[in-house]
Amino acid sequence: MRERSVGFRPPQQTRSQESLERVLAAAEHVLASRGLEEFTIAAVAERAGRSVGAIYRRFSGKEQLLRAVKDQVLGLLETSVAEALRSPAPGLRGVVDAFTGALAHTFTRHDRIFPELLEGQRADARERSFQALATIQHAFVEAARPCMGEVRHPDPAMAIRMASRTVIGSCVHRAATCRFWPDDMTWGTWATETTEMVLAYLLAPEHA
Repeated sequence: MRERSVGFRPPQQTRSQESLERVLAAAEHVLASRGLEEFTIAAVAERAGRSVGAIYRRFSGKEQLLRAVKDQVLGLLETSVAEALRSPAPGLRGVVDAFTGALAHTFTRHDRIFPELLEGQRADARERSFQALATIQHAFVEAARPCMGEVRHPDPAMAIRMASRTVIGSCVHRAATCRFWPDDMTWGTWATETTEMVLAYLLAPEHA
């Protein structure tokens, strides 16, 4: 349940939802521009045009607000992947390209805050991350299932799972280290090159 993952009950009314989204957008901006050390409820309240008290009425403190930001980003990731894989271009290439493209699209918008979210992550908050990774891996495996006949590996199902974990691992590692170990690529370029590497593995004739 989302309530359990972030620690507060999501609003039911449209106006309250819009207010929450404004606060979360402000929190993401402060996190991206100032970093975790200068991330405060006061800074978020100022950016959102809300009182500090209004923020505290919804969140118990800075840590719960960070968890809410992380939950939102992971939810967007899950949604982006699901939508991209709902109707990919034909064949295995279409599925892989849709998958890497969806990951790239999400992290293009949020990669500046990802290292901060990881740094501020407590052990009891990691479950939500693993849930998101498992969700997007499952979505990829299911989308690739009709294309198993194209895979040249002797164990196509294993190869598909291996490919999905490699793509996800590459994406998360890149997002987590982008500030400290830049690769001079855009996320779009990363998606294109990653697609080619995955297809080279899955379609390599020497596996046959």
